[in-house]
Amino acid sequence: MPKFDYVAMDSRGKETKGSLDVGSQADAINRLKEMGFFPTKVSEAKVEKAKGDNKKAAKSAAAGGKGKKKKKGGINIRIPGFGGGVKSKVLTTFTRQLATLVDAGLPLLRGLRVLEKQERNVTLKRILSDLAVSIEGGSTFSEGLAQHPRVFNKLFINMVRAGELGGVLEVVLNRLSEFMEKSQKIKGKVVAAMFYPAAVMVVAGGILVLLLVVVVPKFKAIFADLLGGAGMPAFTQFILNISDTVANHFLYVAGGGVVLFILFRLSLRTKLGRRLFDKLKLHFPVLGPVMSKVAIARFSRTLGTLVSSGVPILQALNIVRETSGNVIISNAVQAVHDSVKEGETITAPLEASNVFPPMVISMVDVGEQTGALPEMLTKIADNYDDEVDNAVSAMTSLLEPIMIVFLAVIVGSIVIALFLPLITLIDKLGSDDGGDSK
Repeated sequence: MPKFDYVAMDSRGKETKGSLDVGSQADAINRLKEMGFFPTKVSEAKVEKAKGDNKKAAKSAAAGGKGKKKKKGGINIRIPGFGGGVKSKVLTTFTRQLATLVDAGLPLLRGLRVLEKQERNVTLKRILSDLAVSIEGGSTFSEGLAQHPRVFNKLFINMVRAGELGGVLEVVLNRLSEFMEKSQKIKGKVVAAMFYPAAVMVVAGGILVLLLVVVVPKFKAIFADLLGGAGMPAFTQFILNISDTVANHFLYVAGGGVVLFILFRLSLRTKLGRRLFDKLKLHFPVLGPVMSKVAIARFSRTLGTLVSSGVPILQALNIVRETSGNVIISNAVQAVHDSVKEGETITAPLEASNVFPPMVISMVDVGEQTGALPEMLTKIADNYDDEVDNAVSAMTSLLEPIMIVFLAVIVGSIVIALFLPLITLIDKLGSDDGGDSK
């Protein structure tokens, strides 16, 4: 009778390993479920051979592996940030198409081959080929996905694994595609709302630099001729000094801006800097409400999708924590994980985090007590999707007058500074004419 090695989670989320003597992989999975475990990996144990055979196999495997690598393109050097990832929109489309094919009864391997032929993204096309080869070699779909962590995150991999173990891969793929489509929709709305303010600020910055570098210096020469030895008004001199700094030391000013940006990025890599920035994002005027609602919607939909797909609650909380995208939310989820691990409720740490509104906490509490937590989390996510729409509209409405006032203050200040010497000159001419008439 064959032997199967397994890795499984118990009811408290603790990982355990071992082996079973059963007839097939399906029997091993059923036996583990009867024992109260949730299997995460079940594979047939390799039969040990003679040492000589092992050496030959190792040599041939090494030689074959090297040959394959050379055949695929020789030395594989990847520059971080280039060519290793796939855009979320492309990945969302792929997931929906695969879910449709599998749901229609097409075998997974054939579906991957079909999508590989029509895929235009070079990186994803290569990954689909690798996945197909991996499945042909006897690996599961989730094991193949795990070989590409830069493209498929833990949420994607664990949901597929849960679908494989439960025999409902097509259902899980549909849920995953819906989750990704809704996440992409929210992201698109926020990006679209921020595009107009960002474009206006870029144009305003360009106009400001043009005024300081080109226009103001010309007025400075005119004022020097007209006023002679008379001093400039204090505010005008302040603007002229800024203009001189930007015009005569432009490279230093631009370099200073780059240095500040690099320091900001480096500070985000520290725990304290990241925590302060993420907390500021949730409480920032105008932008804060949108960021907060997006974070709550993402938390609710991710956790609800994972739990409804059969992923154990502790494992699901770990995935939510790692994919939250915000340290404050991540710490709150970690507190929930610790609470559940000790056999306590979800709601107490959620309330203590001061991040989630009372309505969300109450709905989670009801879902936990009635055993309908996934459905309740989905309702919260749907509700907050609508809240995000309203918050984005409100943010756009507020940003437009704020930008107009901001630009009016900046440009108006420069105009006033340029007119002050003219007023001084007019007063001087008026006093001179009065003296001559006498």
